[in-house]
Amino acid sequence: MNQTATRPIVVTDGDFADKVLRSEKPVLVDFWAEWCAPCRALGPIIESLADDFADRVTIAKVDIDANQEAAMRYGIRSIPTVVLFDKGQVVDTFIGVRPKADYIASLQNALS
Repeated sequence: MNQTATRPIVVTDGDFADKVLRSEKPVLVDFWAEWCAPCRALGPIIESLADDFADRVTIAKVDIDANQEAAMRYGIRSIPTVVLFDKGQVVDTFIGVRPKADYIASLQNALS
């Protein structure tokens, strides 16, 4: 078992295609901003998912203030928004803070 905590990866406009769209495994992307209180509340859930799914799913964070291109491309109008990509395609979207179980169910579905 992994003894160290797995952290979500940071994704930018410049590496979004490589880290998300071309990923061999599903990627759960948290579109967030530092000033967003609900985004900060969601942070521990996202970090926990990174630990729980460390070897099977990539968990990523995109700061929308610094990476507006990716946010615009995927129609992010409200944050936090969490988008699940599989094989380069959007397969699920969560707007606002949701219970951890919602994200787990979506990830397990993508892995099945």
